[in-house]
Formats: sequence, structure tokens, C-alpha cells
Amino acid sequence: MAAADYIIVGSGINALVAAALLGRRGHEVLLLERSDRIGGCIRTEEITAPGFVHDVMATTFVLFVTSPAYAELGPELEKRGLVFAHSPTPTAVVLPDGRHAVLSMDRKTNVAAFNQLAAGDGAHFAADVDRVGADAPFLFALLGGSLWSRAMLKIVAREAWRRGLRGLASFFGDALGTTRGWLETRYQSDVVRALFAPWVLHTGLGPESAYSGQITKVIAFALEVAGAPIVKGGARNALTAFERLIRDHGGEIILGADVERVLVDGNGGARGVRLAGGKEIEAAKGVICSVTPHQLYGRLLADVTLPADITESVAQYRYGKGNMQVHYALKTPPKWKAPALGTVALTHLTPGLDGVSKAANEAERGMLPAVPSICVGQPAALDPSRCPQGASILWLQLPEAPRFIKGDAAGEIATPADGRWSEAVREKYADRIEAILASHIEDFHENVIARKAYSPADLEVLNMNLVGGDPYGGFCGIDQFFVWRPFHNSVNHRTLVPRLHHIGGGSGFLVAKELG
Repeated sequence: MAAADYIIVGSGINALVAAALLGRRGHEVLLLERSDRIGGCIRTEEITAPGFVHDVMATTFVLFVTSPAYAELGPELEKRGLVFAHSPTPTAVVLPDGRHAVLSMDRKTNVAAFNQLAAGDGAHFAADVDRVGADAPFLFALLGGSLWSRAMLKIVAREAWRRGLRGLASFFGDALGTTRGWLETRYQSDVVRALFAPWVLHTGLGPESAYSGQITKVIAFALEVAGAPIVKGGARNALTAFERLIRDHGGEIILGADVERVLVDGNGGARGVRLAGGKEIEAAKGVICSVTPHQLYGRLLADVTLPADITESVAQYRYGKGNMQVHYALKTPPKWKAPALGTVALTHLTPGLDGVSKAANEAERGMLPAVPSICVGQPAALDPSRCPQGASILWLQLPEAPRFIKGDAAGEIATPADGRWSEAVREKYADRIEAILASHIEDFHENVIARKAYSPADLEVLNMNLVGGDPYGGFCGIDQFFVWRPFHNSVNHRTLVPRLHHIGGGSGFLVAKELG
């Protein structure tokens, strides 16, 4: 007898979305997680000092709250305790010389601030984000829809009718542009360029990547509209809300369940899974795997003879840059030399567009960036419950870290012989990061209670799907994205095994909608 209609392997945000949606539609769902907690990259712990609550990896939910999944599940999650904390100033940038810019959630404020930095920049920003808003239904359908489907064909055909074929071709031509191309042709101020340039790193791309310009515009639009919200009390409270929602609709969650195989029936279709230790669990309708392609095809389907094209595609699948996280417990809130940064949710420290490009290129070549792009989150400024009264925490993310180290671009840190991250390399690199941070904050070193750093290797230990610390499940360049994700011959979330579905990105929502 089947244990559930659908078995879901993994418990990242996409798996949780799929489980919640399928459960609400009356399907029995069993979610299996090999770790001792659900969440994937969502993890909250007191890692520095007692009473200081840190989101170890993911912290900002702007792309989730603007997603169709949240539109459908948001009210149910809120009933079960999900509350977001906001700041009216979601992001900012500060350059080495102290010049800075702040993006608010108020259009007039942004236009005035950007025009003050360079005449016309504010007007260009308004026009750019308004254009994203006008194109939003089509853009978000492309970014979050099943690309190989009749529904998508109808959407594209409707746009072709509305715009004309040349107009549609122009749209796609513009969409393939780069972040550098957008910023250098539209903005005169290097500070405005620096404000938006680092955001492309949070999509796994670089400023010169194809279609990065469109993605960065979408992020700018989303930040102004939705801000950079964090979960009140820690991102773990989002997991608690999901868990309650899944269980309330009859779903079951099992922790410490290490799935080692997907089982297939006599017709070659997925019939369930086998756990490490030998226990087999049957699924009546199908299996959904939220894992990397190498985990799926190299481990879970190890007993299935793969076609030559799949074997080749798996061998050629690439991962992107690693991430690094650094967390601080502080005695008091940081005293920024630019006071306007004190309430900003996420501030980037960077030399600017060229600096972002240089650091990203260094990381891609296996080098420790000499001047990394640093994203500084201030959770306590949005949610004081994260730490003792009067204290503060900082959340730092380095989206340009090499998965394997070939050298140090600054020539200061010795390269490990095996290219692997060690504790010594991690802490020396964290010292470099801290020196940049301290240059923008008064008496920073004296204010630190504790620091905790995670290298790309450390992140992979926390979550095996973060290969080399890559948080996106694979390189996000255009040749390995959209209709070519994960492979050039892929069709949405389907696999060569009937009733076996592979999810990642926004496809947890899509597969649940399709399975209905």
C-alpha cells in the first residue's frame, strides 16, 4: 500500500511550496529530508552568542513575496505565524571613498536622489522600472512559467499579436542585454551604477552575462515595490508556518530520511523510494526530487540505465561561483560613517560596476577576490527581536567566492595545495572582508562580540545541494537556464522516468500546478 500520493525528496523552499500546494488540492504528501531539520538554505541558529538569532544562509524574501506561490499560499502561511519585517529603505551602496546612494520604497524620493547624483538619472530610473511594471505580466510569465507548454505558447502568441513580430523580437533582444550595458547607457552617476550592479550577483550571474540586464531591472522593480523583507523572529518561522500548513492538509514530514534510490516499476515509472538502510516507501502518483542533477542521475537513479545524451548532459553540467557567509554579534548597532545607512536592509560595499565585474571574474577563475563585493544585512534594524535589547547583528554575504581556490588576487593569502577551503583560509579571507566593513563603520572592531564565518565548503557541508557553495543548484548562464535547464534537451521539470519530477528555481510551484 502506498504511503502517500506524492513523495517529495528534499525540503528547500521549492519542495515546501510543492508539498503545501499539493496538500491543499487534496493529495497525500510525504516529504523526506535527510537532515535533522527542513528548509534547505533556510536555516536559523544562535551561531555567535546566546540570544543572537542569525539566518545562516538565506534571509531576504523579496522574490518569494512577489511570486505566484506567495500570492496563493501567503494568507495560509500568515494564519500559521508567518510575519515579515520591513524597512522603507531596502538597499543601498557605499563606495570606498564614502559616497553612497539609498534606494527607498518611495518613487519620488528615488527620482530626486538619483537626479541629485546626476541630472536625468532619476528620470531614467522611473522610466526603466515603469517599463518593467508595464511588461510585468509577460516578464513574470516567462521567468516563472512552464516554458514548454501550450499555455506559454498562447502567452507568447498573444504578445506577438499585441506587439507585432518585430516588436516581440525587439523585446527579446533587449531582454538579452547585460547589466553593464543597461547601467552604462542609462546612468551617468557611477554611484547609481554601483547601487544596482551588485544585485546581479544574487542571481548567479555577472555584469557582463547575457540577460543579466533584464534580471537586474526586475530586481530593482521588486525592491522598490516589495522592499527586502525578512521573517520576524528568524527565517525558521517561515519553515514552521510551512510545516503547519503541510501537516494541516494531511501531509507528513520525516527528518533524517536519507533517500538513496528512486524505485521504478515494471513499466519504468517511478513507484517510490528506498532509504539508506533499505526501507522502501511507495508513492501512488509520483516522486518529486528537489536535488541537483548529479544527485538525481548519479545517485537516486543509479539503478536506471541512462540514455547516452543524458549521461553526457550530466557530465557537462556546471556549477557557478560559491557563496560565503559572515555573521556578527555586536554590542550596539553599527555606527555607519554615512548615517543614512543605519536603517537599510541590505547594503553593498563595492568599488562600483567595474569592481563587481573584476571580483566576479576573479572568483570565476578560482581566485580569492582582492576587493570582494560585500552584501551587509542589518536584521536587527528591521526586527529587534533578533538580539538582546540594545545590541545588534550583521549578516554578510559574499556572492563571489571560488568553489576551488587557485590563488589570491591580492597575493596575500597562501593557496592550499589541494585548492580546498581550510579554516585558516576562511578566517584570513574573513579578515579581509572585515577590514573593508570596518572602514565604513566607526569603532567597529571594539563593538564586536563574536564573528562566525562559513566558507563555500562549510555551506556544502550544511546542504549537499550547495555544490562548492553554489546556492543556485548550477551555473545560471543562458546556455544552462530557461528552456535549457538543467539540460539542453530538458522539458520543464520532467525526467526520462515517468512520474518522476525534478524541481528547482520556481518549479516547485509549477509542478504542483501541473499535477493539480
